[in-house]
Amino acid sequence: MPLTLYYHPLSSYCHKVLIALYEHDIAFEARLINLGDAADREVLATLWPHGKFPVLHDPARGRTLPESSIIVEYLDQRCATRPSLMPRSLEKALQVRLWDRFFDLHVQAPLQAIVTDKIRGANSDMASARATLQVSYGLIDKQLGAAPWVASPAFSLADCAAAPALFYASMLEPLPPQHRHLHAYFERLVNRPSVARVLQEAKPYFNLFPFEERIPARFR
Repeated sequence: MPLTLYYHPLSSYCHKVLIALYEHDIAFEARLINLGDAADREVLATLWPHGKFPVLHDPARGRTLPESSIIVEYLDQRCATRPSLMPRSLEKALQVRLWDRFFDLHVQAPLQAIVTDKIRGANSDMASARATLQVSYGLIDKQLGAAPWVASPAFSLADCAAAPALFYASMLEPLPPQHRHLHAYFERLVNRPSVARVLQEAKPYFNLFPFEERIPARFR
């Protein structure tokens, strides 16, 4: 029985999981959840009472898992058929987890604050969120140096987190031109087949993004 992913194609946290699924070439059933639909919300709440996606259901093992990072690690441990997204070395795995959390907390969180403000039409002062993104960009650029990936010599969970975070954040707060390593990293991410596939599948839903006009033409 295949895995089932409850998700939405526009969600950055769902993108993280989709990238991992495609990296491992894992078969799954995609169950799109429309939060504007009461029946869909009920389905999601039954699986995870907080009502947030992504949620992964593994009928073969009787497991239902929320939270993108946990899902990616589960896929890596239980279902992977390709090189691991998590280093086996504890020290290297800690580095990957650190940067996974970094992208969720210091890139995703401020960008979602900006998006939420736009959706609500609050016109709040987003200077703090934008400043957080700029600080984060500088730290990512410094971390990369000449390395191809952010936390490990190979593509990892941290890069799965980085791709959607930087894709959306860069529209709201452009990547500074002086951060050459960050710019090169962004290009490696969006050109990786798993990431490119996720963005291609999200394309029909980009009109729902509150900052649709800022999506670069090459991704439309």
